[in-house]
Amino acid sequence: GAPAADFSADQIEDFKEAFGLFDRIGDSQVAFNQVADIMRALGQNPTNKAVTEILGNPTADDMANKRLNFEAFLPMLKKVDSMPKGTVDDYVEGLRVFDKEGNGTVMGAELRIVLSTLGEKMSEPEIDALMQGQEDENGSVHYEAFVKHIMSV
Repeated sequence: GAPAADFSADQIEDFKEAFGLFDRIGDSQVAFNQVADIMRALGQNPTNKAVTEILGNPTADDMANKRLNFEAFLPMLKKVDSMPKGTVDDYVEGLRVFDKEGNGTVMGAELRIVLSTLGEKMSEPEIDALMQGQEDENGSVHYEAFVKHIMSV
């Protein structure tokens, strides 16, 4: 089967266009060291380690000098797309920014905003369901516990 089965033709066109923007030489290829940036430009959030693994653990030299075409890139994008989206630590780090007091809590209202804008945009009912019972009497949420709660759902 085609490795890109889950992406629509329109999506693939968009990916191809974005991919083209990173082609500095005009040979319809990009450097290995641009792959992570392209993936992020396309709304993915892979770790550099994951990208390195997908590229087959190239040397620093290969990263800078080896190039790949869109046909080779698409299955890699697909692989990243199907990977678990970030770890507990990534999310906790992301929320720590909103921890004004530095006490491990964020305001539930802020958390809702973050949830509605993060990668998978969530609907109000989904957010309500997630937030159920997570806020304390002051409307604060212990975000580390919250993230563990989401990741275990």
